[in-house]
Amino acid sequence: MGSRPALLLGLLLLLRAASSSQPGAPRRYTPDWQSLDSRPLPAWFDEAKFGVFVHWGVFSVPAWGSEWFWWHWEGEKRPQYLRFMRDNYPPGFTYADFGPQFTANFFYPEEWAQLFQAAGAKYVVLTTKHHEGFTNWPSPVSWNWNSKDLGPHRDLVGELGAAVRKRNIRYGLYHSLLEWFHPLYQLDKKNGFKTQHFVSAKTMPELYDLVNSYKPDLIWSDGEWECPDTYWNSTGFLAWLYNDSPVKDEVVVNDRWGQNCSCRHGGYYNCQDKFKPESLPDHKWEMCTSIDKMSWGYRRDMMLADIASESAIISELVQTVSLGGNYLLNIGPTKDGLIAPIFQERLLAVGKWLSVNGEAIYSSKPWRVQLEKNATAVWYTSKGSTVYAIFLHWPENGVLRLESPMTTSATKVRMLGVQADLKWTTSPEEGLLVSLPTIPPSALPVEFAWTLQLLGVK
Repeated sequence: MGSRPALLLGLLLLLRAASSSQPGAPRRYTPDWQSLDSRPLPAWFDEAKFGVFVHWGVFSVPAWGSEWFWWHWEGEKRPQYLRFMRDNYPPGFTYADFGPQFTANFFYPEEWAQLFQAAGAKYVVLTTKHHEGFTNWPSPVSWNWNSKDLGPHRDLVGELGAAVRKRNIRYGLYHSLLEWFHPLYQLDKKNGFKTQHFVSAKTMPELYDLVNSYKPDLIWSDGEWECPDTYWNSTGFLAWLYNDSPVKDEVVVNDRWGQNCSCRHGGYYNCQDKFKPESLPDHKWEMCTSIDKMSWGYRRDMMLADIASESAIISELVQTVSLGGNYLLNIGPTKDGLIAPIFQERLLAVGKWLSVNGEAIYSSKPWRVQLEKNATAVWYTSKGSTVYAIFLHWPENGVLRLESPMTTSATKVRMLGVQADLKWTTSPEEGLLVSLPTIPPSALPVEFAWTLQLLGVK
């Protein structure tokens, strides 16, 4: 009898090997970076180009300093945070006491999704759990510290997901691997991360639950920096995600899976927050940045000077896409679930710009030249044989000079949002000279960052 189970196991392994080596059989990934990094990135992500990031949680209740409030207050004991608590809350008030005040009373997911659609976003990423550990869904391993048991008494992750997907917007889930003050995480830390009590009791069950319950198009991992990926069991999770999960064919992940991974392993690269490469990277990347330059979460005391301008946001979007990246722009809603009018205004400005110039952004590819550093700052993108030149400053003489494109007998130039073809000439010294439309500024399709569509150029 003893040899039969071994024989059966051997047969099963042989069958599995045979099925995976057959032509047309889906490729299986092994839990190591060499294998996982070889997975092609699903095409939708590069085509999407623009997404909205949403930082929302219990940190939206104090809404002061930043979403790192709890750590700055009780982890680092920064004097200004101790003073803020002393001045505004009774003695003995704990971070957990903020929980019931996270009400989401005015959270209407349909309205959020409508705004994100009007902004031109092709994907939306919501914080399911930040470093504070509070989960925005009824996590089975976050008892009484989740949005169903406490505060809103709602499944925020599920509600927003249903609303954005109704509009054909891809849905991404941000998830923090670590939790600052979780006793099991602190125990593992004390053990020099030689134990994995926290990972097996909390991190992994939650990641599997998020994937199986909400079938995300994207997992935006964070909170990895204190430990190697071997502590987090990242490669095991990703192998399951790519091989056997319900989203194995479409799911995209970033690079924050362990302290050794950023800019090296995973799906696309975030590298660090607000990452801006100087030249065209050879790997798909994403720049994440926030409309409030001082914080990712909502701050009650934000000032207008802290808010990125429309032109700065659109310029950054153009630069990012020209260099092959995606642009993920963050807002922080209030504890009630409201999106501040200034954030709405910025998002709608991007949407209005994209409604005219989206042809040069969505599904575009970097051209052979990305930037011409001259008085007008011209960024290039391309789609098939069409080249787009996006210029950030209107030349004073009304003539745009382009050094890189080489004209042919078939060359045509037009401005997106303007009907007629534009007149152009070439000169050996100056290159392609395009006469811009002589129309009053109010009649121009957009207020800044105008796009020329170049047909028949090399």
